[in-house]
Amino acid sequence: MKKYIIVLLSLSMSLSASAEDAAGFATPQIEVIATPNPAEAETPKQRDEELTRAVFKFTSVPKLQSAIALIYDEQGNRPLYTKNAENIAPIASITKLMTAMVVLDAKLPMDEKITISNEDADHRKGTRSRVRAGVTLTRAELLKLALMASENRAAAALARTYPGGMSAAVAMMNAKAQELGMRSTRFFDPTGLNSNNVSTAQDLVLMVRAAQYYEPIHRFTTTTSHTVQLARHRPLRFNNTNPLVRNASWNIGISKTGYISEAGRCLVMKATISKRPVIIVLLDSWGKRTRVGDANRIKKWMESASERASRSGRG
Repeated sequence: MKKYIIVLLSLSMSLSASAEDAAGFATPQIEVIATPNPAEAETPKQRDEELTRAVFKFTSVPKLQSAIALIYDEQGNRPLYTKNAENIAPIASITKLMTAMVVLDAKLPMDEKITISNEDADHRKGTRSRVRAGVTLTRAELLKLALMASENRAAAALARTYPGGMSAAVAMMNAKAQELGMRSTRFFDPTGLNSNNVSTAQDLVLMVRAAQYYEPIHRFTTTTSHTVQLARHRPLRFNNTNPLVRNASWNIGISKTGYISEAGRCLVMKATISKRPVIIVLLDSWGKRTRVGDANRIKKWMESASERASRSGRG
């Protein structure tokens, strides 16, 4: 039991980030507590299993298909479930949360009109976009499309028009990550198409916790759809890439999906389940429905645990 408590406190301290952290104060670096006998040092997988048993003793562990997963309880400032949470992996379009934060930090005019250029096209993977070169939108609309519909050209245009250009925007993204205590995170582009954009589930909890204090990020990532009016063209309707925001049974505060072949399908969310605010990180899910299925399994698991705890309390 002592071993459970030591590990739980260690991870809780490393993941805890107050509102002051989100405002820009540095988060203390993650500390690793060594066991007395190095030969008996626990592996991350063993620690994951023990944490789960220590936190939820009376419920079965959710069988998640994502290779990397973390459920972080903001109310208790502790992880409820971890699976390979320390592994560094590509994060695809989860990147766009950081892009949005640095753009908003710069306090650039949201009503400024920006024209999509050929520079904003995906020259790395050749992915297509419905936002063609020559289209002019406001910065606010580009931000909404980047966050809600994960539009790569929108994110690229936001970084291109950042003071100092693309390189300055990416440098600020990395500086912001370090500020938040995201020690294992690196950014090389603002879209996530670059597979060198990497992080850990632990670091992404810190990023989501910071992002929740930006009202536009909350509003845009939970918008179900948006229609863009174009001169001399038909209106374009864009839908949220996370279908769970359209599900009335979910209470979601922040949402972002991601996908490139190197990263698999990814999802981060801030949600309230059974009246408890939690951050869910799912990385490297394969199959279109796996990340959504895992999220629903987490919700069912937490609701079941809450119900059992309630019954136990009444008994």
